[in-house]
Amino acid sequence: MTFDHLQQNPQLLLLDCISGSTAYNLNVKGSDTDRKGIFIMPQKQLYGFTQTDQVANNTNDEVYFEIGRFMELLTKNNPNILELLSTPSQFVLYRHPLMDLIKPEDFLSKLCLDTFAGYAHSQIKKARGLNKKINKSIDETCKTVLDFCYVIHDNGSITLKEWLQVNNFEQQQCGLVNLDHFRDVYLLYHQKQLKAGYFRGIISGADADDVQLSPVPEGVEHLAVMNFNKDGYSVYCKEYKEYREWEAKRNEARYQSTLSHGKSYDAKNMMHTFRLLNMAGEIAQYGHVIVNRPDRDFLLKIRNGEFEFDKLMNMVNEKMEQINELYRTSALPNKPDLQKAEVILLQIRTEFYENSQL
Repeated sequence: MTFDHLQQNPQLLLLDCISGSTAYNLNVKGSDTDRKGIFIMPQKQLYGFTQTDQVANNTNDEVYFEIGRFMELLTKNNPNILELLSTPSQFVLYRHPLMDLIKPEDFLSKLCLDTFAGYAHSQIKKARGLNKKINKSIDETCKTVLDFCYVIHDNGSITLKEWLQVNNFEQQQCGLVNLDHFRDVYLLYHQKQLKAGYFRGIISGADADDVQLSPVPEGVEHLAVMNFNKDGYSVYCKEYKEYREWEAKRNEARYQSTLSHGKSYDAKNMMHTFRLLNMAGEIAQYGHVIVNRPDRDFLLKIRNGEFEFDKLMNMVNEKMEQINELYRTSALPNKPDLQKAEVILLQIRTEFYENSQL
């Protein structure tokens, strides 16, 4: 089963909905139109080796869950699944009569405290991650091993590059040997000390990920002691790669919007943080999922960057205290009824396959 196959066989659909910002009542100019839904595997594939949990288009803004996977996630009170099941009727493009067997209120439980709040905190983490990327200066040109090497000098140290410049040396003319009992510390030599032969250089080239050693004749005294901060270099390489990947994949319009409000955090992530927390509180208080947001104005103020990050975090902490109290006194069960979910799943499969040739 693939996304294209599902598009060519719409008879496999059980539910097809407009989701995301449109369903949330949070769409603005330029917002994408997302789709989510549920499908059922053809019976022959279900019994074979080609089972599929979910399919999506290339941009991942159209996602469909197989009914078995959907029911599994429903029993875990997954926010995306509960939202899909509670989609307002005006955004439901197709709904199979068998979907009437699944009522969201039958599966809501105190697990929603952890799942909705957990998703909210992941949004905070993303917002903070953007904050770090915006405020972290990473040069276009990647640093090399040489930028993380230091030479003992006087009563302190200087960079290897400074030492080479002071002595009018090139790194290709130098040689290294290990200094016993010292991690990533080397004795440093220069070509001028040799009567014959040559050293290999400190690194093999700009793309090297470590220093290299050279054979040194007996009796030749080292000119300096050098340390390669290998751990620092590894951390830098990881951060450089992550930054460039983020730069290449980022939504440029969303990024420029973040820069324009000047708060240095991803306001859209913070908007969804509060959407999820408010929904968690409503589930405990009212016993149902409110997808189409009545707090649109407040949430869009967050998206527009009208709050400082610290202020939002204080609001998050206050809201979490309120939500924890709501769940403490809530009449919701501790977790969904797995047996009931299994009975419904079997009934859906049985009735669908009995009335289908698939």
